[in-house]
Amino acid sequence: MTPAPAAPHSRLEDIQGLLTGCLFVALGVCMLREATLFTGGTTGVAFLAHYFFGLPLGAVLFVINLPFYVFGWHKLGHAFTIKTFASVGLLSAYVELLPRWISFAYLDPIFAALMAGLLVGTGILILIRHGASLGGVTIMAVYLQKTRGWRAGHVQMAIDAIILLTAFALTDGYKALLSLLGAFALNLVIAVNHRADRYYGA
Repeated sequence: MTPAPAAPHSRLEDIQGLLTGCLFVALGVCMLREATLFTGGTTGVAFLAHYFFGLPLGAVLFVINLPFYVFGWHKLGHAFTIKTFASVGLLSAYVELLPRWISFAYLDPIFAALMAGLLVGTGILILIRHGASLGGVTIMAVYLQKTRGWRAGHVQMAIDAIILLTAFALTDGYKALLSLLGAFALNLVIAVNHRADRYYGA
């Protein structure tokens, strides 16, 4: 028996989804930054610019995603692109504001990698289920799931693995391996919990 499609999320539900999902991601990003670890996607590229050129992470996150909005606007619809634009802007603000609200006296790097991956993956999952993303790789992953039926988590995991290989050339092997561990945890959350044939919310 095919389940009836669920009622779409209300505007208020979408707002809380974006606020909550971006906060989860931002907390994970702050943990990665505290442990000087990397992640995949455009956020990983932003980390490279932040670590090696001293650029503000939040601003780089916002600017680096701008080209993907054009693709999203044409391929995934106006509503998705507008929500994604708002999500990236919100994440950029959170990343700069969170250090004023929270600090870590001690943060084990292994725990940081795993917990950050779980937080970011959960946050991205919330955003996807509310018709949004954090731009970049996620836009491509959602597009390929919609058009080709490829699992978004698997697509993102493959692309992230390629991006994270640069970490081996730019940092020590231990931190690079921990960064891969975090990326695995992130994408595992999405791969296990996001399936178009299982979730019927909009």
